[in-house]
Amino acid sequence: MKEAVINISRLTRLRIPRLSRQWIIRLTAAALVLLVGSLVLYQVGPDEVGVVLRFGRFARTGAPGLRMQFPFIETVTKVPVQRQLRQQFGFRTDSNGVRAKGDFGVESTMLTGDLNVVVVEWIVQYRITDPYVYLFKVRAADSLFSDMSEAVMRQAVGDRTVTEVVTVGRPDIEATVQKELQEMVDQYQMGLRVQQVVLQDVNPPPPVKPSWDQVNQAQQQRDRLISEARTDYNKIIPLARGQAEQALLSAEGYALERVNRASGDASRFDQQLDAYRKAPDVTRRRLYLETMNRVLPKVGGKVIVDKDAKSIVPLLPLDRLTQGIAASRGGRP
Repeated sequence: MKEAVINISRLTRLRIPRLSRQWIIRLTAAALVLLVGSLVLYQVGPDEVGVVLRFGRFARTGAPGLRMQFPFIETVTKVPVQRQLRQQFGFRTDSNGVRAKGDFGVESTMLTGDLNVVVVEWIVQYRITDPYVYLFKVRAADSLFSDMSEAVMRQAVGDRTVTEVVTVGRPDIEATVQKELQEMVDQYQMGLRVQQVVLQDVNPPPPVKPSWDQVNQAQQQRDRLISEARTDYNKIIPLARGQAEQALLSAEGYALERVNRASGDASRFDQQLDAYRKAPDVTRRRLYLETMNRVLPKVGGKVIVDKDAKSIVPLLPLDRLTQGIAASRGGRP
């Protein structure tokens, strides 16, 4: 490998360009302008406000945009008042939403009202409404807000059974925690507005989770059987009640018909009795004729024989008479 040889004679021949006095003044002025600009000017984002402190004391609030300050006298703290902030409990995620590894069981393990243990993961979303109050009324507002959120959640979980916490009681817990947490924030004058409390996962501890799943399956099976029984009940009972109601109405109608018919027959009999007492012969003959009028059409063939006749065999068409009688009886002999 060849060694690199530096020609010293050539380096001595290089000439460094000399700047004129005018250029030196211009560069110095530009450097001073940049230095003064960096010390005097500051940029506030569109979702922020700049809280200006003069000698450590609140002086004013800067709106979004390019603002000025007195260097070495004033300092600026930018507060995101238009941004939705959030705190996570029981877990952590990065900017991409991927869960970070770590043990957060201390803040997520809680005791329910029926002395059962559950693991609760939740998120609190909030906004800063008053930057001055947020910075100066309470020391370490974010840390205090985190402790308050955990305390209120533990109280809400401790007032309910494990079944309520894991299943149907979650919306009520979220609303209760949001309300009570906002009341505490207002009481401490923290300048925050709690926007939403969301329960992410509520599960029993890992050692008892298999048994808990079996209990849930048994409860689901119980609810399914109860639902099926109620469905059968709703099908059978209304049908039986309808049939019973129909039978009662039919019986009442039949009883009313029999009573009305008996009343009518009794009334007609009384009328016939009165008529018979007034005209016995006429009434007797009318009853006889009415009875014959009802009976004779059902007889079929009719034979009228003279009482003095000696023999009727040659005169009677017995086969036609038998056919006529059978036809009148509907084919019966």
